[in-house]
Amino acid sequence: MALLQVEDLKLHYKTLRGSVRAVEDVHFFVEKGETLGLVGESGCGKTSTVIAITRVLPKNTEVLEGRVLLMGEDISKLPDEAFRKEVRWKKISMVFQGAMNSLNPVIRVGDQVAEPILLHEKSTKSVARERVTELLEIMGLPKEFYRRYPHELSGGMKQRIVIAMALVLSPSLVVLDEPTSALDVSIQAQIMNLLKSLKQKLGISMIFITHDIALASDLSDKFAVMYAGNMVEAGTAEQVLRGALHPYTQLLLASTPRLREDIVPSYIPGAPPDLVAPPTGCRFHPRCPKAFDRCPLEVPSDFEAEPGHRVRCWLYGE
Repeated sequence: MALLQVEDLKLHYKTLRGSVRAVEDVHFFVEKGETLGLVGESGCGKTSTVIAITRVLPKNTEVLEGRVLLMGEDISKLPDEAFRKEVRWKKISMVFQGAMNSLNPVIRVGDQVAEPILLHEKSTKSVARERVTELLEIMGLPKEFYRRYPHELSGGMKQRIVIAMALVLSPSLVVLDEPTSALDVSIQAQIMNLLKSLKQKLGISMIFITHDIALASDLSDKFAVMYAGNMVEAGTAEQVLRGALHPYTQLLLASTPRLREDIVPSYIPGAPPDLVAPPTGCRFHPRCPKAFDRCPLEVPSDFEAEPGHRVRCWLYGE
């Protein structure tokens, strides 16, 4: 049984221009102890996908459909209050993009990390403080950092605090939404090494969201590639990185600089579509170098090219 199984997920937002079809017919699964790399351009629906799973929904949500199974339980059917008490942060937690936005500038960081313990477990402050100091040491921070304020920390330290907040209740699944995007390269490497260490020591499952497929390859066991609200390819890291099938995935990989090959990175022509009025048929066909007559007419089916490797493209149809 998969730890997380997502089936036919759909999320639309209501705007003055019409309905934004941010996520359409998305399905994937994550096993225990596994990291799924959710990759694609900005605006492709990566964050909207995990917002739908964790139900941190904006007020203009118009459509939310699909099934989300966590350890076999359909959590998508839980009432909002039950989901908040039983699932959010205790079973699924999230590290949001931009650490500073997640930290209150006038509260000590240790108290912010301890807050879920006091709220969900009704522990005493001394017990919560002890658990938080142990967690800070696992994050590579001295226990004295408990009493510091956010403005006293560097960007990398703030990111470690936010990761500690996500882990404080020992959830089964942690969602990381571009956790290194605001950091410089050296600090980015430290955070990635920390995540790999946590994965090995604690055995937690992760969904790692990024537009940088090379960065995701450092941590991910599997990949799911999104474009314009659709999941266009999914498979193991080796299948996707060494044998990418969808033209969009191939172009993403071709845009990545290589260290040991004399290949000039290329770019993806055109721009992502307007999701208020997406293209007919395959949503990638206006930018696809391999598009043919069928592509603008019919939405491609989900084909299994080999066990565990799925692609949504008419090039691999019957």
